Amino acid sequence: MKVIAIIQARLGSTRLPKKVMKEVNGKPLIEILLSRLSKSKKINQIILATSTKEENDPLQNLVEKLGYTVYRGSEQNVLERYYFAAKEAGAEVVIRVTGDCPLIDPNVVDEVISEFLKGGIDYCSNINPPTYPDGLDTEVFSFAALERAYREATLDREREHVTPYIRESDSFKKSNLVFSEDHSTERWTVDEPADFQLISKIFNHFHPKLDFSWLDVLKLKTKYPDLFLMNNKIIRNEGQNLGTGQKLWKRAKHIIPGGNMLLSKRSEMFLPDQWPSYFSKAKGCSVWDLDGKEYIDMSIMGIGTNTLGYGHPEVDEAVKKNIENGNMATFNCPEEVYLAEKLIEIHPWADMVRLARTGGEANAIAIRIARAASGKDKIAICGYHGWHDWYLSANLSEDDGLSGHLLPGLDPKGVPKNLTGTVFPFNYNQFQELETLVNNQDIGVIVMEVSRNHGPEDQFLEKVRKLATIRNIVLVFDECTSGFRQNFGGLHKIYGVEPDIAMFGKAIGNGYAITAVIGRREVMESAQSTFISSTFWTERIGPTAALKTLEVMEKEKSWEYITNMGIHIRDRWLALAKKYNVNLSVWGMPALSGFTINSKNTLEYKTLITQEMLKKGYLAANSVYVCMEHKQTVVDGYFETIDPIFKLIGECENGRDVISLLDGPVCHTGFKRLN
Repeated sequence: MKVIAIIQARLGSTRLPKKVMKEVNGKPLIEILLSRLSKSKKINQIILATSTKEENDPLQNLVEKLGYTVYRGSEQNVLERYYFAAKEAGAEVVIRVTGDCPLIDPNVVDEVISEFLKGGIDYCSNINPPTYPDGLDTEVFSFAALERAYREATLDREREHVTPYIRESDSFKKSNLVFSEDHSTERWTVDEPADFQLISKIFNHFHPKLDFSWLDVLKLKTKYPDLFLMNNKIIRNEGQNLGTGQKLWKRAKHIIPGGNMLLSKRSEMFLPDQWPSYFSKAKGCSVWDLDGKEYIDMSIMGIGTNTLGYGHPEVDEAVKKNIENGNMATFNCPEEVYLAEKLIEIHPWADMVRLARTGGEANAIAIRIARAASGKDKIAICGYHGWHDWYLSANLSEDDGLSGHLLPGLDPKGVPKNLTGTVFPFNYNQFQELETLVNNQDIGVIVMEVSRNHGPEDQFLEKVRKLATIRNIVLVFDECTSGFRQNFGGLHKIYGVEPDIAMFGKAIGNGYAITAVIGRREVMESAQSTFISSTFWTERIGPTAALKTLEVMEKEKSWEYITNMGIHIRDRWLALAKKYNVNLSVWGMPALSGFTINSKNTLEYKTLITQEMLKKGYLAANSVYVCMEHKQTVVDGYFETIDPIFKLIGECENGRDVISLLDGPVCHTGFKRLN
């Protein structure tokens, strides 16, 4: 009987790329695995089965150089890869070993094979249930069983992995090798960096010997238990239940502080351990994850950057055309002049413009210009204005001034302490509070969002304008978020209050990076008395996208549609809450609408909504940033899907345990805003 061991391995592992080629004492893990497995007395031949992707060429070259056969097949359909590898080799009995198990023990493998060869079964392993450490997994099955699985398995997961169809079907006869003690919580496989660290230390301990047994490793653990703590929080076979995006997120957190570049996009802010995290493409109001699954985005639409919808054809075409003509050159791009003229045309009170690429940059530029113009350092702020030193310095005081704006207790480490006493927060609609600040501090600049969750009351904006004018203070409106959502231009146009400087971002590029600082000539010319300059503020894509976006907005009056649809969505949330007796309040600009369920379980309910809507193909939580692609049929589908979740929440408010409905941890809390 021909017994063939097939090792599946590839270099494109999502969690730890090229792990089988990582070296311990000068030997790649795959070479160590082959060396140990070759000590088996029951195996006639060992084959490596990898995918046809070019990235696996070095793996094939190495393994063939070591004298073993390599079969290359499908990347995703591993069942097919196994089947044809076994068929080509003429296997009668197949041993399945994975390339991430360098501590595989040939004696354990032979015991499983012996159990199988007793006859009368189609499949034998030591994993159903496991009693051996994770990393000694061995499965043995007949070629006939493999062939039947290949022909009958239809589900993606049955073909992505080799044996689920055999293991989960009652039509195969199976048995399991059990050890006298349960060591299944031990983790000796290599999926993540912590695993590799442990494996390296184990092999270093036994170096140069490679043929030590798994029982020797157990003794090592008894002697040095702390050594084995470094990966003990990783769940066994976790990878089989994670999507590609979830695996990549785990990988990202090892090499990127926080996992990504924006707090609001971290998986933990949505659905910890379950959020797909990464997109492969986006179009209209749909997003596809790395596994190709489509979701309708009824959440934050790229943090409010795409009011025309993802991948708007006219905007994208304008960008593509200019990419073909060149994005950067020694000369300046003319589009920055055209965009500056357009923004001044929309805001006649403004005379001059500077462009940047992010909201934080725009804020920093505005503050530098305003300080230079006023000749004063001290700033009064209201709302969220980014991450730069000037803003976070508000938290250098003992009062933790930004707790109401950002995250409670945000630590301003890294912000120079000599900025203490330069930034003073005030609450929206609290004019007296601002006036007191101005009277007691030598305030030179007032920076605020025009409106966010609530509109101005008691002539608040007019009073702020008058105070700034009388006291010769530069008034700056941060419209990076609010601009071009409720009207064609800044929200301040609706309220009839003009600032000295205004900033725009997010919506004006429909997904492409571009921000603008506009202002009165007498203030903006102060930019010439200081230094504000950056190479990539001169690239062409940003202003090109903004010009076309503004053109499409003006033609379609996008602000009217997204505002009306936002009001419609808001009304339907309130109706849904009333239907199921849920205490709910709504907030935000209509086009940036959100709701809060007024309960001690607010975050749990937000998590429940995200979890259940994700299962139904929606990205959704407690806010919708409306875009032109949120058509009535899309919104109707959203409310039809979320209806039963509100019913669940109503039941939880009457005593049902919400935690028992959650599949993972509760999401993290986000920003708070004074306005």
